[in-house]
Amino acid sequence: MRFNKKGYNKKQLLELYKQILYPRMIEEKMLVLLRQGRISKWFSGIGQEAIAIGVAAALEKDDYILPMHRNLGVFTSREIPLERLFAQFQGKEAGFTTGRDRSFHFGTNEHRIVGMISHLGPQLAVGSGISLANSLADEALITVAFTGDGGTSEGDFHEAMNVAAVWNIPIIFVIENNGYGLSTPVSEQYKCEHLSDRGIGYGMEAHRIDGNNVLEVHRLIKKLRKSILKDPRPVMVECETFRMRGHEEASGTKYVPKELMEYWAKKDPVQNFEDYLKKEKVLTEKQIAALRAEIKSGIEESLQTAYDFDEITEANTDQELSSLYCQDEVAILEPDFEHQSERRFVDAISDGLKQSMQRHDKLLIMGQDVADYGGVFKITDGFMDEFGRERVRNTPLCESAILGIGLGLSIKGYKSVVEMQFADFVTCGFNQIINNLSKSHYRWGQNADVVVRMPTGGGVAAGPFHSQSNEAWFFHSPGLKIVYPSNPFDAKGLLMAAIEDPNPVMYFEHKALYRSISSEIPDDPYMVEIGKASLCREGTDLSIITYGMGVHWAIEVLDKHKDISADVLDLRTLVPMDTDAVLQSVKKTGKALVLHEDSFRGGIGGEIASMIAQQCFEFLDGPVMRVGSLDTPVPFNAVLEQNYLPKQRLEEALLGLYNY
Repeated sequence: MRFNKKGYNKKQLLELYKQILYPRMIEEKMLVLLRQGRISKWFSGIGQEAIAIGVAAALEKDDYILPMHRNLGVFTSREIPLERLFAQFQGKEAGFTTGRDRSFHFGTNEHRIVGMISHLGPQLAVGSGISLANSLADEALITVAFTGDGGTSEGDFHEAMNVAAVWNIPIIFVIENNGYGLSTPVSEQYKCEHLSDRGIGYGMEAHRIDGNNVLEVHRLIKKLRKSILKDPRPVMVECETFRMRGHEEASGTKYVPKELMEYWAKKDPVQNFEDYLKKEKVLTEKQIAALRAEIKSGIEESLQTAYDFDEITEANTDQELSSLYCQDEVAILEPDFEHQSERRFVDAISDGLKQSMQRHDKLLIMGQDVADYGGVFKITDGFMDEFGRERVRNTPLCESAILGIGLGLSIKGYKSVVEMQFADFVTCGFNQIINNLSKSHYRWGQNADVVVRMPTGGGVAAGPFHSQSNEAWFFHSPGLKIVYPSNPFDAKGLLMAAIEDPNPVMYFEHKALYRSISSEIPDDPYMVEIGKASLCREGTDLSIITYGMGVHWAIEVLDKHKDISADVLDLRTLVPMDTDAVLQSVKKTGKALVLHEDSFRGGIGGEIASMIAQQCFEFLDGPVMRVGSLDTPVPFNAVLEQNYLPKQRLEEALLGLYNY
């Protein structure tokens, strides 16, 4: 290994040595604690320390770093209190996730670190979102996001690289190529000779360096940072290194050829740097002994402090539930009914979006074809002319990356509205929503100020991939809010409230309602409170609990049967649900019918019916009825689609319940 100390003085070299030795000694202690059962799991970075240290030391303190689980050196370089880090490893409340997650799965804005989740790749787009925010705010900062050789096979890797390149985002993507993805060697992971070769395909500058040489890593990252600030762009850096221990300690390294282990053992980044500094008369054995004693003492002292932190012996359910969402108060803007105009459902959504853009300078709209074209449903038509291309952003076909960028923007205080061209396409970004957006606040207190617009529903002969009602997928994911308006007034008011809300909101808008219904709504901005149902029609015989298109079907069938007096309760918000309104209505009428467009099995109606049966049992005068679509994909043919939808079965169920 060849070191070159040109450009470094003695003080800088000693500081780098101290920084690279520090995580190595912590790791050695962690391995002892693991064997003693004091921590439950450990992902070792021994042999890879030069990358984390070289990168972190080359950045400014306000540059964000998104590390992986073998980058202890990033955390120590940012001077995170060691006792809190140890408390995190022990699952204590004093840790960064208050016992809710383990190891390095956390973030801390104070130290400008955003940790990874277990699903490889999503952090790359989050890093891009942070850097995009830096650019929008004209801040002289960059971001570095790490991934491993295994992670480069993930779709998230491709999406993040592509978007960053297209948008010239000032970010460095560091690939730690350590030879294996768990037990799978790199020869079975990719076909190109070097991962850095992939940069060519993205039109991206790429470098390949010795990841075990701390000076080489540090020098390149420092140089790139300076260059990127002058010429904003993403850069890929492949750091060749090796994982000297198992993927995690329990897995071992028996699958690694002995000669390969021996080769890389000779390239140990700590020992080689130490030998070099001794050879160059920068470091002495006496200094090494003193430094080791100092670090060891600090580790032991911090460990004792962590041991002394209280164990979690009793869970606080109220606290757990309240931590799910950011609780920042949202001031509801009341509607002014003096100035109103006739607006279609689609116009109401457009108005709400435009007026929110006018209210919030740090709000972005992102999606396929939303800029010049105005979106496939023309909801953002003309927005680019008013707000500019920086705030109304066309995206490549990359749902996952854009959702991750939304989270990154949120970390820097921005809001975003991400349009799924059709709700069906959200599957391509499922992981970011389910595991990143929804869990961030619960895990480490970071809200995700992202609204995901979801053009949904059938009845328009669009077939299986453009007609699904998929709100139930997200209903089961704690940390998300779900809004589903049925009329123009609610469409505008709920959208503006969703954008105001600091939490992730799935906003469903039924395509068949876009241009089929209209009503007078206030011209000026207003909000409808999230979590409050609306009683569309009052009656005494039974209650119909529904939302979206179901509201119109319910009223239509009741208009046909004037003798039936029924409550029609429009939920409007599915999470949080106005359960008080549901229970109040059912207790009054004694009969309940739950209606939704989604397929019958596994739909939200099952949960509502269960709640009614449990909490209104003594008030019921008949069975709780459920009506939903067939348990098949949505067919294309109009006759087949009408048979799929629940509208014709609704009348039969209604009459059956009424006559029960």
